[in-house]
Amino acid sequence: MDQFASLATFVQVIDAGSLSGAARSARSSLTSVSRQLSALERHFGTQLVKRTTRRLALTEEGRILYARAKAILAELGEVERALSAGKAEPTGRLRLSAPNLLGRLLVAPLLPEFLRRHPSLSVDLMLADRPVDMIEEDIHLALRVGRLPDSQLVARKLADIRMIVCAAPAYLERHGTPRDPEELDTHDCLVFSSAPGAGTWRFRIDGSAECKIPISAKLWINSLDALVTAAREGGGIVRVPSWQVRDDLAAGRLRRILQAQEAAPAPLHLLFDASRLAAPKTRIFADYLTEQWRASDPFTD
Repeated sequence: MDQFASLATFVQVIDAGSLSGAARSARSSLTSVSRQLSALERHFGTQLVKRTTRRLALTEEGRILYARAKAILAELGEVERALSAGKAEPTGRLRLSAPNLLGRLLVAPLLPEFLRRHPSLSVDLMLADRPVDMIEEDIHLALRVGRLPDSQLVARKLADIRMIVCAAPAYLERHGTPRDPEELDTHDCLVFSSAPGAGTWRFRIDGSAECKIPISAKLWINSLDALVTAAREGGGIVRVPSWQVRDDLAAGRLRRILQAQEAAPAPLHLLFDASRLAAPKTRIFADYLTEQWRASDPFTD
């Protein structure tokens, strides 16, 4: 069995929604398409597609193979284009994922120069404050903050992100400055609603042990920018990445509090699937991002 041809046929079947649609798209016979799909199922020893008189439905195994097959065929196409053109320059589309604020402020501004250096590439940046499924969503590289679960993904650590607690001087003058995290329950807190475990803030007690403090928030917003704006206006106490409010702290618009009890910083990793490690576009962008952030040092307090 020609596995690449069978994978391509399988993807065409799912994209077309039927065997006959895939046959028309591939200019092949219905018998040939059906035979290739059956051979693929025998090869993997599992049913990939549930066939009914009206439609096709992917099994769980079929869903996994479909996502992988699309990525494999896309990479193969890019290799073929690069070799046929006799170029070392990477081509095709690079799909990136990043948290909303970090991607907007620290990744997007770097993309025009990257594209000037590599005119045969295009970039698709997806901003999402959630862990993306890199295989399912066909993401080549993803930036993720926090501890990583065990997985087959390759991780390159880029920085540490420190979450700090701060408020406007006017708010602290009116309500007082909390000296202990447990005092936060008497204050107006502003919470980033898209964060996992948004209703609790982590702190370090006695210099080592970490604890989670429940927060009774006065305001929930799914935008870190909007939260910081509310904090600047005296709306309450906010917990945000230190790099985001560095200028506000320096200018005195916000004041850092509970610094001695701050939790340990969270690592920022660049993730990519092991199967894509050798792809030139993946390696080139990973190196470019590392180089740019090393020069600008955006995460230092």
